[in-house]
Amino acid sequence: QVQLVESGGGLVQAGGSLRLSCAVSGRTVSSYAMGWFRQAPGKEREFVGSISRYGTTSYADSVKDRFTISRDNAKNTVDLQMNSLKPEDTAVYYCAADTTKYGSYLYTAYAYWGQGTQVTVSS
Repeated sequence: QVQLVESGGGLVQAGGSLRLSCAVSGRTVSSYAMGWFRQAPGKEREFVGSISRYGTTSYADSVKDRFTISRDNAKNTVDLQMNSLKPEDTAVYYCAADTTKYGSYLYTAYAYWGQGTQVTVSS
């Protein structure tokens, strides 16, 4: 059984940085395309970015050039480095695993999900 556990969320001022980590157990992280999504109160879950099994990354326009996804095969984790944070980045952030090779911006494509971690950016 694959399990995903996010960590690293918290409260940060606008302009600050946070690094989220997603620990994968049950399979090697390189077996999956991994995605990061977020959901703010009253809004639908939205795509943040993804990393394919081959290491190719893709980002939503709203976070491009501010957020970076990386994978550590030795630690079996996928990280989301978030810089220049804005109040509109406030949300619960989820990591997800997709059994296909490339990942997707569609949350319905992902088979496994973590429990989420709260990120709050104050103005």
